[in-house]
Amino acid sequence: MSIGMAEYIWMDGNVPTQQLRSKARIINSAGKDTIELKDFPEWSFDGSSTNQSEGGSSDLILKPVNFCSDPVRGPGNFLVMCEVFNEKGEPHVTNTRAQLRKVLDAGGAAHEPWAGFEQEYTLFSGRVPLGWPDKGYPAPQGPFYCGVGQDQVFGRELIEEHLEACLEAGLMFYGMNAEVMPGQWEFQIGYRGVEQDNPDILNCADHLWLARWLLYRIAEDYGITVTLDNKPVKGDWNGAGCHTNFSTKAMRDAKTGMKTIERAIEALRKRHDQHVVVYGDGLELRLTGLHETCRIDEFRSGVADRGASVRIPQQVQLTGHGYLEDRRPGANIDPYIVSARLVTTICELDESLFTHKPAYKQMSLLVEHKS
Repeated sequence: MSIGMAEYIWMDGNVPTQQLRSKARIINSAGKDTIELKDFPEWSFDGSSTNQSEGGSSDLILKPVNFCSDPVRGPGNFLVMCEVFNEKGEPHVTNTRAQLRKVLDAGGAAHEPWAGFEQEYTLFSGRVPLGWPDKGYPAPQGPFYCGVGQDQVFGRELIEEHLEACLEAGLMFYGMNAEVMPGQWEFQIGYRGVEQDNPDILNCADHLWLARWLLYRIAEDYGITVTLDNKPVKGDWNGAGCHTNFSTKAMRDAKTGMKTIERAIEALRKRHDQHVVVYGDGLELRLTGLHETCRIDEFRSGVADRGASVRIPQQVQLTGHGYLEDRRPGANIDPYIVSARLVTTICELDESLFTHKPAYKQMSLLVEHKS
């Protein structure tokens, strides 16, 4: 190794949904057989241009926290996930990864929580989803889910390149498929049983952000826009979610699995409102009770029930241990916040540990519903 580029990636202060930002710097790895996290120095950026500071005191600090190979620039180059800190060395208010670290350090880590994310997204060409006619609508939903053929799926070349890039980067990319609405796809990030995988929930959340960055970056080369909007097309079309599979050590244990899962579901039921208000902006447009969803103001669980808020997979019911699937999170979730919320509730931590306050519309809608 010698001279390479490191792409520093972080989350900005955009409201209500934070966006990814990145910039690159030279990294000199001459004389080193391997690169470690400590080899990436802290860096600064102009927070006034990312909605994270005022112009009079705009310098903020990027602290590298995770990295992988950069499949876009090739060998010897890296993607570096960063946390944002202020001038006092404290986590910036937009640093939601610090929220997850906080709940893990306060007892959550002892439960060995794992998470897997099913990231749905929609490809757009101009103002319409990829493959849609310029005017009007495509054929009704039905043949597009996991479809094959030029008239069934759109954008496969981009999706395959993204798949290969994630694998080359060493991300825990589990799989991908075409989704129900034409122009809509899904990829999954989570533990695969591969020896080098680190299923730590913080690492999995990092990998989702890095996989998203790669998707956006590769889509640039195709002239395609990627959106994580919860309801990219209004009407009788599926929304886009990010179903989150969650487990603890006790849930994965054959001796304690199902009882722990049932207890977790009851805890989720009691704190339903606290969850949906941090599960992505515009969630009320997706959780309508239609299109494989439960209503946002309702909580229901069930085995193999894709219309439930929380699903117990059939195989988990049969074996008596494993994980649960929270089907409420929207496509535009912050995986750090969703993970922190799940750990706080299911591991029965002090509620005061969770301090994140989003500015999502569904907050007021839930208040209206209860009044």
